[in-house]
Amino acid sequence: MKYRKLGNSDLIVSEIAFGSWLNFTDQQRQDSAIACVHRALDLGITLLDTANVYGRGAAERVLGKALNGIRRDSYVLATKLFFPMSDSDRGLSRPQVYKQIDASLERLKVDYLDLYQCHRYDDDTPLEETMDALTQVVRAGKARYIGFSEWPIDRIEAAMQLAGVERFVSSQPQYSLLHRDPERALLPLCARSGISQIVWSPLAQGVLTGKYLPGAAIPADSRAADKSISGFFNDGWFKRPVLAAVQALKPIAARAHLSLAQFALAWVLRQPNVAAAIIGASRPEQIDENVVASGALVDPALFAEAERVIG
Repeated sequence: MKYRKLGNSDLIVSEIAFGSWLNFTDQQRQDSAIACVHRALDLGITLLDTANVYGRGAAERVLGKALNGIRRDSYVLATKLFFPMSDSDRGLSRPQVYKQIDASLERLKVDYLDLYQCHRYDDDTPLEETMDALTQVVRAGKARYIGFSEWPIDRIEAAMQLAGVERFVSSQPQYSLLHRDPERALLPLCARSGISQIVWSPLAQGVLTGKYLPGAAIPADSRAADKSISGFFNDGWFKRPVLAAVQALKPIAARAHLSLAQFALAWVLRQPNVAAAIIGASRPEQIDENVVASGALVDPALFAEAERVIG
């Protein structure tokens, strides 16, 4: 496992992060989820990412169980707030920031977070209020650093211009060979500003594993077939031309001596502004495969060829 510095912080994080969105919310899968966390840690993954809204607190509770008895300074713990936790609890107002971090700390069974992230921008709360509340959370010792996910560029810039508040050190965008929007404005801005990327969906919701075949039925055991989460999937990625292009990436990945998933993760990590790519897993052996992407030496010409294939 290779490690990178997270923005203008003193946090050093693993290039592969472990996320707990899909697989921690089903009570029947808790044992497997805990085994995955332990395998991730054994393989050198140090960055663990979750959010209060995942399973309405269930993901944080299970992650807290998994981390019980593990030395606190051996991992970097990140969670998020914004989305509704009840009919009245949502957003980034001062009361919500204070309430939600305390609730997350209790569920995770820790005294502090390494990284507290705004899951989205809150148009209903003044930016100054949000940033001041986040600043007070850091100064109270409840979080070491702050970050954001999917904020508009102008709101990121506005936050940077505020005086007397903590600075963001991380951004969590969707970024993959199938979704390159962050390259236009987000990555250049963050690179200039001491903000690193912690990428979500680097495998484009599993499409870049190559398991979805053009013209074939969705595998019954895949996440895309799970009706409880399939509504979150990008239908455009399941169209025949996209799936055919993804299949055409397999021989390119093979020339790099990587699986397609490993190659797609290595492509994300080729970007110096990316500190980590978040993976999920329902079985520990899936983590074994994905960590190979960290430190993989790939000819840039192969990445360029892959980009041409995807178009």
